[in-house]
Amino acid sequence: MKTKLLCMLGTIPLAVAALTAGFAHADNTPNAAQTEARAHDHKHEHDHEHGFRKGVVAVSHPLAAEAGARMLAEGGNAIDAAAAIQFAINVVEPQFSGIGGGGFMMIYLAKTNETFIVDSRERAPAAATPDMFLNQTFANASTSGHSVGVPGTVLGVETALKRWGTKSLAKTLEPAIALAESGFRVNRFLAADIDNERTALQPETRAVFRLPNGDPLPEGYLLTQPDLAKTFRLIAGQGSSVFYKGEIAKAIVDAQRRTNPALGEAGVGRMTLEDLARYDVALRKPVEGTYRGVTVKSMSPPSSGGLTVIQMLKMLEQFPIGDASQGFGFGSARTVHVMTEAMRLGFADRAVWMGDEDFVPVPKRGLISSCYVNTRKPLINPDQRLATATAGNPLPCDAETVTASTRIPVAPKEEEKGVHTTHFSVVDKHGNVVSYTTTIENTWGTGIIVPGYGFLLNNELTDFNFTPARNEATGNPGANDVAPFKRPRSSMSPTMLFWKDRPIAAYGSPGGATIINSVLNVTLNLIDHGMTIQEAIDAPRFSVTSAGGAITCESGFSAETLQRLVALGHQVPVVNGVPTCNSRIGSVQGVVIDPRNGKQYGGADQRREGTVIGLKGWHGRN
Repeated sequence: MKTKLLCMLGTIPLAVAALTAGFAHADNTPNAAQTEARAHDHKHEHDHEHGFRKGVVAVSHPLAAEAGARMLAEGGNAIDAAAAIQFAINVVEPQFSGIGGGGFMMIYLAKTNETFIVDSRERAPAAATPDMFLNQTFANASTSGHSVGVPGTVLGVETALKRWGTKSLAKTLEPAIALAESGFRVNRFLAADIDNERTALQPETRAVFRLPNGDPLPEGYLLTQPDLAKTFRLIAGQGSSVFYKGEIAKAIVDAQRRTNPALGEAGVGRMTLEDLARYDVALRKPVEGTYRGVTVKSMSPPSSGGLTVIQMLKMLEQFPIGDASQGFGFGSARTVHVMTEAMRLGFADRAVWMGDEDFVPVPKRGLISSCYVNTRKPLINPDQRLATATAGNPLPCDAETVTASTRIPVAPKEEEKGVHTTHFSVVDKHGNVVSYTTTIENTWGTGIIVPGYGFLLNNELTDFNFTPARNEATGNPGANDVAPFKRPRSSMSPTMLFWKDRPIAAYGSPGGATIINSVLNVTLNLIDHGMTIQEAIDAPRFSVTSAGGAITCESGFSAETLQRLVALGHQVPVVNGVPTCNSRIGSVQGVVIDPRNGKQYGGADQRREGTVIGLKGWHGRN
């Protein structure tokens, strides 16, 4: 099957002309005023003739985008830019990401043609137990120190800079320090998120994000964060050691002993100074598959994201998606139906088989093998909804994990509860690429700011199963049960597309379990529907994150499509008796590299204040 995305020059299976048309561009020395002006004018100008040569950043906030562009403009590479963006994000999007959390940085190095991931996902402390969340509600557990995982972001960024960056840690912290000290104007997204009980639970958090009378900071308020600036200066001067072994470490341990009164002593955090001192990042290979000739590389376990995305793509490859003449155009009932069925089957497998592979054998090879996917593909009938979507058994197709006693487990699952995270993408003048998803899990994490240091602590441990799932009788491995030093299962899916071994696109999204489906939506938009990166991001999305199949969707799908889905038996949102889509799903930021000429482009998501800044490197009109 060929769509316009699969026929450029007859040799490239991407319609690069479509993929790279009409993207954002900016001056190569942007300043805050220029960036904010662009941000309020949809963050981009259209230029159908030119791309960039010296790098592009695509970020969810204009001031963080400026921090990354500054590193590129000063001769830094994509890793330097990503570090600066991450620290700046902590200042301007503190509710989503920061040094009190963790993330996955996927890196492509052009010189060596290598792709790998710096895994700085949080870990459970040594005193963690499988039943530590048993019978607790998410609301209570996630607002106490009990749910704080050992943070990984600082060491993850430092490791990446030392091994592959060109700038010092201190240099990449400079923009964040300036933003924290001088302040920035609260945008409408942050203002809306501040109106949240988590900003009122702890006195230090109230002091930063609320007015003296207790009201949330309004849009336009000049927010300064001197404690956070102090913390960044400490890290700039002493490196990660001050965070994991020095004064900040002690403050973290003390802060996570805060509890939600509803839990009493059961809510006290279990992290110790030793847990912080022994934290380490992991370097991982991405999981990899192909879809219509395009190589897809994405996050490996402890994330479930990459495996689930690739598995769903492989199940969908049998259908002529993108061919409107056969009923598979964008947003058609048939397209949405088969995608929904693939999501249901993928999430059924995810619930049983995926977790931290350092602790449990994840059948990575089996889950995305033709051997296994060919048993799942027939379950998708384009004219009928699957009555029950259950996990299959990939172990016979995974030579590394199959045993003589293999059983097919059936067990309840618990989805990720947090839906707020940050993703950004960078490409530099050398062709190095970073796709980085970073988080403190729920909006505002635990709501606990480390006193005197100005950063929020994550509630990442609530991504583990609250009820232990390991069951010898059924064969359920308890892949996502809590264990000491284990990383909780994630859905974060920093992703890159490759053609002939070279990257042509990088993107990802926040959104808890919906991350997987945002990445799937955008991938199909690019490869099957012939959209540019900006069009692929702007297009309405839908998501199903359970085998039961309740659909969450954004406005933009036709009434005919929704009615047809209801007729097939799908659970579609209903308002006043009418099928209605009105959710907001994810915030995708992406970059694209034209394989014919190396020109670079970006796309940014208006579901937040997405911003693209590109650096020019050719002679031509601005």
